[in-house]
Amino acid sequence: MDAIVVNQLSYSYQVSGRQILKNISFKVAPGEIVALIGLSGCGKSTLCLCLGGIIPHYLGGELTGRVSVNGKDTKEYKVAQLALEVGLVFQDPDTQLFSPTVEDEIAFAPENLCLPVEEIGSRINKVLDILGISALRKENPNRLSGGQKHLVAMGAVLALEPAILVLDEVLAQLDPVGKKTINDILLDLRQQGKTILIVEHDLETVSIADRVLVLENGLLLRDGQAETVLADREFLLRHKLECEV
Repeated sequence: MDAIVVNQLSYSYQVSGRQILKNISFKVAPGEIVALIGLSGCGKSTLCLCLGGIIPHYLGGELTGRVSVNGKDTKEYKVAQLALEVGLVFQDPDTQLFSPTVEDEIAFAPENLCLPVEEIGSRINKVLDILGISALRKENPNRLSGGQKHLVAMGAVLALEPAILVLDEVLAQLDPVGKKTINDILLDLRQQGKTILIVEHDLETVSIADRVLVLENGLLLRDGQAETVLADREFLLRHKLECEV
């Protein structure tokens, strides 16, 4: 079973309004890392919201076609149920962090699932270890660096143990060291069987991907092996995805 199936997906934020996504179809296999690239406003973030069920359950609008994550149609399941399948991490971690300590932040979702205390503690320790942030356990997330905040936001998502991670430009504001840290973590998570979709502008940071999807004006322009797409400089320049040097 494919981890993600998007079939003829179209979406507009207002009924009969301008379509942000236009008849998009693609699949992602379990354990695959896929990069989603395109210019600002092409529909990348909207697609992420569709994968997590935030569209259409919270934002409404007009959606046609089908989005399925681990066999679950996003129209038929609540967002809280889909969060167990898909972990969304957004560009600005401050929108996702609200607890007084890193430990509390990571514990929040498992506590809301009413998991046993021992299981919650085990998940906290596991996530802190995976992300290499055990020393930050008692720190206030609001006082951390940008890179550390991204790791905590990712940790809060990983605590639900979703099979799929969707990262919406989480690397955009990080320095090269921070980008490498997160990319190394993503490769480790892929080794553990996670399926990962990365939304990015910086082509260098998506070099860890197996495949690249290119969106342009809401259309899926290209779907190919990462090394092939990223090596096609004429295509990248033509669609303003790479600057002339």
